[in-house]
Amino acid sequence: MNKVLITGGAGFIGSNLALSLLKQNWQVVIFDNLSRKGSKQNLEWVKKINPNRKNLKIQINDIRDVQTIDKAVKNAEVIFHLAAQVAVTTSFLNPREDFEINLGGTFNILEAARKSQHKPTIVFASTNKVYGNLENLKVKKVKNRYLFEDKKVISETYPLDFHSPYGCSNGAADQYVRDYFRMYQIPTVVFRQSCIYGPRQMGVEDQGWTAHFAIASILGKPITIFGEGKQVRDLLHVDDLIEAYLKSITLINKTRGEVFNIGGGEKHSFSLLEYIQFLEKLLNKKIKFKLAPVRPGDQKIYISDNTKLKKILDWQPKTCHKDGLKSLAIWVKDNRDIFRSLS
Repeated sequence: MNKVLITGGAGFIGSNLALSLLKQNWQVVIFDNLSRKGSKQNLEWVKKINPNRKNLKIQINDIRDVQTIDKAVKNAEVIFHLAAQVAVTTSFLNPREDFEINLGGTFNILEAARKSQHKPTIVFASTNKVYGNLENLKVKKVKNRYLFEDKKVISETYPLDFHSPYGCSNGAADQYVRDYFRMYQIPTVVFRQSCIYGPRQMGVEDQGWTAHFAIASILGKPITIFGEGKQVRDLLHVDDLIEAYLKSITLINKTRGEVFNIGGGEKHSFSLLEYIQFLEKLLNKKIKFKLAPVRPGDQKIYISDNTKLKKILDWQPKTCHKDGLKSLAIWVKDNRDIFRSLS
């Protein structure tokens, strides 16, 4: 039986991952400081639905605490490192905290793994922001979205160009994780993730935009779009992400030391304006929003090239973004009391 540590295990991705692993009879330790709104509710959800209560342990701690991390990593066979400061805008306001959590916290995990008697597998959730704002790629406008003039998708060979404190802290952590395989033979896998969505996502204005738009639309709250709204992102359902995570562990002899871009791909993409129109049709209501100046470091387009994942893991997205976003809206409707209590 595998023993797994999930940092950020009460977050959106972490809670979905924890329940998936518990259903497969893994021994799961959720490690989270519960700082993000909704994490307590996610934790209660996992505890309520979990079919194997004896296989779940919960540690309310912070990844910046070295001694606590050393103890948590000691018995782990697999570590999913998801704990992070997750918003670009927050990183502008408090770059030191962003640095200490994203880079310092990741370094603590890696050092604990290096010092442990065994070498746990580490799966690290990185971000497409390591590629910067892609300003060298020519973009044209059509009615409701931007389009690349030449390139269509971003592969792992695209030059790194950390932009914003968030991009720098994640990008440096991304490279540390990769190098700890090369230097210390710790089996690590890096996933540079595009927009992940799904149930248990407590989206807010500066992070988790698909959920935020759905929550605001259903509760009748204001929406602000930064820029023209023609920015395009590829969308990946959390279940498809988890499948890739688990495949990467199963095939660790092929994936260790590797970096993968992961997202919905060109087929599963929306601009912000297209998503607003989708929600209007789905909810049968006019959605009001206001425009504001574009935020620094924002990518006009980001679409992942999943070719490497398909080649090595035989993986590709299964969930149509329209079906997945419809189910997300239904989940928000069914749990609107949670969002009212968090606002």
